[in-house]
Amino acid sequence: MKQTNYHLFDFMDFDPTMQREEALWKAYAPTSIVERDGDIVVTIPYQQQRHQEDMAPDMEAAQQSYDLIIRAYEPNIIRLFTTMTDDQMTESDEMLLMAPEVKRKPLRYVDGDVIATDGTKVANINLSEPRIDPWSDLLPAPQPAPLITFYPDGDTSKPVALSDDHFSPPRYDALPLGFCSVCCNDTATKNERATISFKCDADEHFVGTGERFRKMDLSGQTFQLKNQDGQGVNNRRCYKNIPFYLSSRMYGVFFHTSDYCKLSLADHSSRSVQFLCDHATLDVFLIGGQTPEEILKGYRMLTGFPAMPPLWSFGIWMSRMTYFSADEVEDICNRLRQEHYPCDVIHLDTGWFRTDWLCEWRFNPERFPDPKGFISRLKENGFKVSLWQLPYIAQGAEQLEEAKKNHYISQPTKEEETSTGGASNFSALDYAGTIDFTYPKATDWYKYSLLKPLLDMGVKCIKTDFGENIHMDHQYHSSSPERLNNIYALLYQKAAYEVTREVAGDGIIWARAGWAGCQRYPLHWGGDSESSWAGMAGSLKGGLHLGLSGFAFWSHDVPGFHSTPDFMNSPLDEQVYVRWTQFGVFTSHMRYHGTCKREPWHYPTIAPIVKRWWKLRYRLIPYIIEQSELACRSGLPIVQALLIHHPNDRQVWHIDDEYYFGNEFLVCPVMNAENRRDIYLPEGQWVHFLTGERLEGGRWYNNVEVPLDEMPVFVRPDARIKMYPHDVDSTDDMDLEKAITIEITKEYKGI
Repeated sequence: MKQTNYHLFDFMDFDPTMQREEALWKAYAPTSIVERDGDIVVTIPYQQQRHQEDMAPDMEAAQQSYDLIIRAYEPNIIRLFTTMTDDQMTESDEMLLMAPEVKRKPLRYVDGDVIATDGTKVANINLSEPRIDPWSDLLPAPQPAPLITFYPDGDTSKPVALSDDHFSPPRYDALPLGFCSVCCNDTATKNERATISFKCDADEHFVGTGERFRKMDLSGQTFQLKNQDGQGVNNRRCYKNIPFYLSSRMYGVFFHTSDYCKLSLADHSSRSVQFLCDHATLDVFLIGGQTPEEILKGYRMLTGFPAMPPLWSFGIWMSRMTYFSADEVEDICNRLRQEHYPCDVIHLDTGWFRTDWLCEWRFNPERFPDPKGFISRLKENGFKVSLWQLPYIAQGAEQLEEAKKNHYISQPTKEEETSTGGASNFSALDYAGTIDFTYPKATDWYKYSLLKPLLDMGVKCIKTDFGENIHMDHQYHSSSPERLNNIYALLYQKAAYEVTREVAGDGIIWARAGWAGCQRYPLHWGGDSESSWAGMAGSLKGGLHLGLSGFAFWSHDVPGFHSTPDFMNSPLDEQVYVRWTQFGVFTSHMRYHGTCKREPWHYPTIAPIVKRWWKLRYRLIPYIIEQSELACRSGLPIVQALLIHHPNDRQVWHIDDEYYFGNEFLVCPVMNAENRRDIYLPEGQWVHFLTGERLEGGRWYNNVEVPLDEMPVFVRPDARIKMYPHDVDSTDDMDLEKAITIEITKEYKGI
C-alpha cells in the first residue's frame, strides 16, 4: 500500500478509505497489579480511538480492560500474555515443547518492582505521572500509557521496555499495547489484530526471523510473517518465517503464534520494534542471556531441540530434477562408484510416478518395475534412497476419491470450487485439496497408507516439499485456513519425520517450509535458488538467519536449483559449480540438485577439482558429527554467523558472506567470477587450514586472490580437528573409531 503519515494505516493495516467499521484501542496505564499463583497480573484499560486519521481518544466509548500476565521461568525467560479473545495460556502445544529445565519462577510485586523468589528483578511498573512543564496548549496532552520495563536475565543495564512512541499525541509511531475491533453486524463487534512494541536503541541490530534472504542486520526492515513459496532466494518472500528475533543488546523475543504477523525492526519507527498479530492475543517470550548462543538455547528450550540426523545423511546427496527410471539411476550410481566419487544418497524427484509431478506415492510400474529390488540393489552399493512428494492430492490421483470421501484432504467451501491453491510453479496440475494434518485420521492415512509402504521397501528419506501454501478457500478439520497456513509445515513435517523414524529407523526428512518448532525435525534446505553468484549469496544469507532462528541443520541445492535465462535449459556456469561445491562442503548437509545435469563428469574441465572437494567432505565427517551432536544440545547451528562468537565486534553484525562451520572453521566462500574477495578475520591469530599460512586477525584483507581450486578456510592455532584418515566411497565404509585428530601446531603446513 502507499505510505501515509499515519501509523493507523502504515502499520496497523486499517482501511485508508476509513470505510470499514473498525476501531483502534490503545493501552492506558494499569489500574490494578496483583499476584496470582506466582504470576503478576496487570489490569490494563484500553481506550477506543476516534475513527479518523489522527489518533484521539473517543471519550464516549467505555474503556475495556484486559489482564496482562507476567510469568517468569528459569533460565532467563519472561512471558507476557494478554488476550482480547478469551484464549487460554498454555505451556504445551505444537510449537511449545518446553525442556525439563524450563521451570516456573514465582513472582511478587514490591513497590513497583516485579521480583522473583531468587531476588532477581524481573520487571518494573512505573505508575508515576510524567513530568510536565506547561507552557502551551497548542496540542493535546499525551494519552496515558503502561510504562513497563522487563529484565529477562535480571541485568538492569539492558532493559526491554514497552514503547509508547509518538511524534505528537495525535501522531503515533508505535503503541505499547493495542488491538482493533471490527463491527460484525449492527450490534456485535469482534476483536482482532493486537500489537505490542518495545523500545530499541539507535545502534541496535537485529537478526533471525527465519530464512531471511537479507543482509545480516535486519534493522530498518518490516517483514510479513506469512509463509509463501519463496520462488527463489533473492526476494522478500520467505519459505520459513520464524516469529523470533535476536537483538545485539543480547535479548531475544519469541512471539508464540501461528497467525499471520507483521514485524517491524526499527523500520516504521527507528525507536521501536513493533509486532502486529492478526489474532487479538499476544503471547510473548522475552529470552535473556549474555551470549547469542545462550539466547538461542533458551529459544530451543521453549520450542524444542533438533534431533540428530543419521551418519549417512552427512555424506553427499546426488539428484536432478529429475531421474525417470531405475536404469538411469543405477547407471549414475554405478559410475559414481567406478570413478570413486564418494556419495551416500540418491534422490528421486518428481519423475518416479506414473506421470511426472502427479504425486500418487506409487512407483511407475514400467520405468521402475521392481522398486523393492531396485532399492535393495542401491543399498548393497552403499546408496540410500530419498523420494520427493508433496502434501496435496491432485486431480487424477488414484487416492483422490478415498481422500475426499474420508475428509483426509481439505474440503472446498463451494461445490463448484476449482482452486489450484497448492499448484506447483512447474505444473498445470489442479490440486484438489491439501492433506488435513489437523485431522488425526488424515495424519495416520498419510503416515501409514502413503509413506509406510515406501519406507517398508527401504526408502530412507521423504522430501517434504512445499507446505508453505494451503488451499485458503477450503475447510479444515480443526482450524481456519488463516490460522493453519503458517503452522502447516510443522504438522506436515512432524508426521513424515515420525513415520520415517518409526519404520526406517532414521529420523530425517528433507523439508522446505518452516515455522517455530520445525527445527525439531531435520533437515531443511533453502529452496529454489538460482544457479548464479546471486543465488549462492542469497542462499548463505538465508542459512545464516535460519541458524539464528533456532535451526541447527540446513542445506541448499548445489550449484543452485534453476538456470537463467532459460529456467530449465540454460547450461551451468562451471565456476559457480566449483565455488558452490566448496561452500557446500562446509555446510551441515550437501545435496546436488537442479534443472540441468548435476553429475560432475558432465563438466570434465572441473571434475577433478570437484572430486578433491568431495573427498575432503568425507574426511571432515567425524568433525561434522562432533559439531552436530553439540548443536543438538546447545543453541548453536552448524552454519554460524560470526556474531555468535564475536557479539561485541560491531563489524560482524554486518557480515553475511563469511561464517563459522561448527566452532572451529571460519569459512570465506568466493562468490564471484573474479576469483577474489575481501576477508575479515576477527581478533586473534588465524591459520589457513588448506595452506598453513598464518594471519593476524582484527582486520580486513582486501581483494585477496583465490585460485579456483582453493577457498579461504581458517582455524585457530592449537585447534584440534577430527578427520577420517582414508578415502571412502560412502559412509558405509567408515569406522569412526579410526578417526584421527589433526592438531594445528606451529609445524602445521596444511592438508
